[in-house]
Amino acid sequence: MAVLVNILSSRGLSTILRYVLAVPCRKHTSLTNLIENMDKRETWDRFYRERRDVSNFKNFEWFFGFDSIRDFIMPLLTPQPNSDRLRRILDMGCGTSALGPTIYRNSQWPVHVTCGDISPVAVHLLQEQSKSKPVEAGNPASKLDFLELDCCQLQAWFGLESLDMIIDKGTTDALLRSKEGQSKAGQALKQCLGVLPQTGFLLQFSDEDPDARLLWLERESGCLGVGAAKIGVHEVGTLRGVCYYCYVISPSSTAH
Repeated sequence: MAVLVNILSSRGLSTILRYVLAVPCRKHTSLTNLIENMDKRETWDRFYRERRDVSNFKNFEWFFGFDSIRDFIMPLLTPQPNSDRLRRILDMGCGTSALGPTIYRNSQWPVHVTCGDISPVAVHLLQEQSKSKPVEAGNPASKLDFLELDCCQLQAWFGLESLDMIIDKGTTDALLRSKEGQSKAGQALKQCLGVLPQTGFLLQFSDEDPDARLLWLERESGCLGVGAAKIGVHEVGTLRGVCYYCYVISPSSTAH
């Protein structure tokens, strides 16, 4: 256990630092404090408050934006034949990313996209941006909303098997690398498996090596029963010298 946590906590840490340092702001939160407390609401409130510029809003993307991963997301939104049901999508730990609104704009099929984050500051910034510069839906039946939520308590906001896709772009990474976040990462995974049907998908985008992440996913999902999740991995590609992966997790019947 200790060895696995150490691997997960150390790999890719320079990536997080690189993104933080690349964002100009008037005051800088201590990097050590940020890394150790990435599981806490107060950390992210401070992070986005320090980088808030209402007159010149810019989306902040962890790792990469929609264009880098669209081919992993959009094909999974294809509806069943003769079905016009809204596909429910959650961008979990969205921060101020443009990922959710961009899916909403690019999907020709009806989708209901929820951008959810633990930081009310981040959620408010996205809401204000959406009001000042409305995003045009790719399908007239599509919906877009913003929600303050805790990824460790998804079932407080969503019913069992009520979502079709959850996108996790760096959220699990942040939890695993924080000082007290390892157990929260496992809890978030279990919550995700509960609100997804067997036909649903959790997409974890990460720079963690498969040797470490697959072991962690198998162990944590195994707490719900043997074979509680189907797990796969695809290489996204290399960006700025860092290799990224897409971990695709779907619940099986034993997860519910």
